[in-house]
Amino acid sequence: MKAVTITTYGPVADVVTLADVPAPAVGPRDVLIEARAAGVNPIDHLIVKGFMQPEGLDRTRVLGNEVAGVVAAVGAEVTAFAVGDEVFARVDPRVGAAFAEFVAVDASLVAAKPAAMSFEEAASLPLVALTAWQALTEQSRLKAGQRVLIHGGAGGVGAAAIQIAKHLGAEVVTTVSTDSVDLVRSLGADQVVDYRNEKFDELVAPVDVVLDTVGGDTQDRSFPLLKPGGTLVSIVFVPDAEAKQARWGVEAKAFFMRPDGAQLARIADLVASGELRPVVRTVLPLERAVDALTEVERGRARGRTVLAVSS
Repeated sequence: MKAVTITTYGPVADVVTLADVPAPAVGPRDVLIEARAAGVNPIDHLIVKGFMQPEGLDRTRVLGNEVAGVVAAVGAEVTAFAVGDEVFARVDPRVGAAFAEFVAVDASLVAAKPAAMSFEEAASLPLVALTAWQALTEQSRLKAGQRVLIHGGAGGVGAAAIQIAKHLGAEVVTTVSTDSVDLVRSLGADQVVDYRNEKFDELVAPVDVVLDTVGGDTQDRSFPLLKPGGTLVSIVFVPDAEAKQARWGVEAKAFFMRPDGAQLARIADLVASGELRPVVRTVLPLERAVDALTEVERGRARGRTVLAVSS
């Protein structure tokens, strides 16, 4: 089968190739997905460069972390899915391998794709929507009537978080660049700060939760905006978290999402009800994986980048 691979770590343009590799084995608890599309994320180009990876590679590694497609086979112990089902999944991060024509995924990580959602839209959601869901419902325990400040509202996680926060009944404030103001308003943001022309820390009233997708100075300037007992949850790093918690009387944490098929099914329900819509910016064929990874590497993308694997 065709797959996007690396055999060593390094710059995207130097080490990423489209290669022929064996189709994955199907374990007793696995679903074999004939891929139609795969989402491209910042973690993908970081993996290519060896970020948080073991030194060296002793095998060809297939890239990719989220996939949508049609079930081609199921393991002996799988009862929730059948051949022909349309599904999507955030794959096990220890395995990856979503940038390929066939992807084997543990059935517990898979959910049925809403019929009205395209494969490209479905492939754009698992990682970012699960991150947003877990940040808001588990890490910060956002409640109806509370105020949340979401940094980077036009990015993948931010766009999903705006819509999930509205589903939870929260008031949403977000920061974006000038060209994304209309987009995030259409997603439900109640207050939008154009960070290129405005200072959010001078305009935003106290909030219960901050969801930080940016880090650095933006993160530091967010702490004074939290109400006592509030929570800052970041998908990047929180330097000196304990000292900042003590100084501001808040909770501060960073986390990395986990795959979860049951939660992904709840996210699918939000899509089906119209409460969550994917924001896809670019769709490229599998053969142009280097271009897709490079686009995501540049950052500041308005919407998601997706690889079309087959039709």
